[in-house]
Amino acid sequence: MGLELFDLSGKRALITGSSQGIGQALAKGMAAAGAEIILNGRNEAKLETARADLAATGAKVDTLSFDVTSHAAAREAIDGYEANTGPIDILINNAGMQHRAPLEEFPAEAFDTLLQTNIASVFNVGQAAARHMIKRGAGKIINICSIQTALARPSIAPYTATKGAVANLTKGMATDWAPHGLQCNGIAPGYFDTPLNKALVEDKDFTAWIERRTPTGRWGRLPELVGAAIFLSSDASSYVNGTVIFVDGGMSACL
Repeated sequence: MGLELFDLSGKRALITGSSQGIGQALAKGMAAAGAEIILNGRNEAKLETARADLAATGAKVDTLSFDVTSHAAAREAIDGYEANTGPIDILINNAGMQHRAPLEEFPAEAFDTLLQTNIASVFNVGQAAARHMIKRGAGKIINICSIQTALARPSIAPYTATKGAVANLTKGMATDWAPHGLQCNGIAPGYFDTPLNKALVEDKDFTAWIERRTPTGRWGRLPELVGAAIFLSSDASSYVNGTVIFVDGGMSACL
């Protein structure tokens, strides 16, 4: 056995929230490893731009636009795709959002939106995809967690709560679905230079803190998340289940 363990040829991967940022980077990396890609998002114009960009590299790419916070919409979209196009072998639950405010002033409506976008979406899309994977006796589900799965910072307590919940939901998925041949794992990125973190990247004081706090001494670069995604999507991880891999430059390893 060798590099063929990491070959994703013949596999089809749905990546939620993949018109930009981490989702888009994972789509490009997974395509380079041989996977067919299904991009997902709510903004159809951005989704089409992302599709055209990826297709220009020679990748086989499709789009599936639906609201991941709607259980009914997720099930309808995935059931329809499975029936009309073919199986979804890999699911990456990447869709997510952030809202910053002191906890004592955090808007209740923002908290509810975080719950729906960061947690309910993982349940909605994960359940819809798993029902088909279970019938086939095989499937890969990867949930995007965060350094905030393990650690907190001021002004983002509800986000931290949602990402902790995603990690535990990942363990629950593995517990329920491993007997059916599925592998369900998570990736917890540290601080990466993404559109979601644009304001932080541009904050010189915060960037200086990142450089001091992270043993690697810098922000993460999006292509550095691809290896973990390929590993967890491939035959190389056939006995890995319920695990969260931290890709954080060592931040979670030290005080």
